[in-house]
Amino acid sequence: MPPTLSVVIPCRNDGDLLALCLQALAGQTRRPLEVIVVDNGSTDATVAIAEAHGARVVTEPMVGIGAAAAAGYDAARGTIIARCDADSVPPPDWLERIAARFDLNPDLAALTGPGCFYGVSQIRAAVADLLYMRAYFALMGSAMAHWPLFGSNMAVRASVWEDARLRVHSTDPEVHDDVDLSFALRPGQRVGCDFSLSVGISPRALAGGADLRRRVTRALHTIVLHWRVEPPWRRWQWRFRELRRG
Repeated sequence: MPPTLSVVIPCRNDGDLLALCLQALAGQTRRPLEVIVVDNGSTDATVAIAEAHGARVVTEPMVGIGAAAAAGYDAARGTIIARCDADSVPPPDWLERIAARFDLNPDLAALTGPGCFYGVSQIRAAVADLLYMRAYFALMGSAMAHWPLFGSNMAVRASVWEDARLRVHSTDPEVHDDVDLSFALRPGQRVGCDFSLSVGISPRALAGGADLRRRVTRALHTIVLHWRVEPPWRRWQWRFRELRRG
């Protein structure tokens, strides 16, 4: 049977951006089984906007993107769970390409791709791609010995999430949730990264100051949590062992 896709979007007070995301999802060449918006204590029009676009709203009262994402994954009914953020603007063939990759690769546990910053100059977008996006994949990939998932553009088999859900720290609001899930995948599970599978993302990720410090702190906190359980050298040992078997 071909895969069925659920799209999960954690959201808290991002109604305006969410509307753009839902419009992009409505124009997909491959229709999803459902679009789930997880309302994480919003005080704006997030819920009304989600319902107006036909999304299924799930409420998660525990504030934190990890808790919101986990609630959405748990509620998903598709065999593939695609995840994006409220500021993501997927291209029309995003879900079609995700479904095709999983359909053609039964051993693929998860798939991810980068984001492309919209609303900025070409020069700034190129610099951000190198110093932010490429650096994320390179540094996090080195830390976990496989491609890291990027929360604005990722998909995972529902069965893989069911296996990993007890190893993620969804109740910790200081965890970088996509990094957390990436670490929670088992060493033998294959993660694909397609740099041509890109989605538009807002430039707010490029903000410096306190926002940048919070992102870095959460990333380091998540790495330390998982390295205490399985240090990087052990993860790379597993990785090389799997490569030899493959």
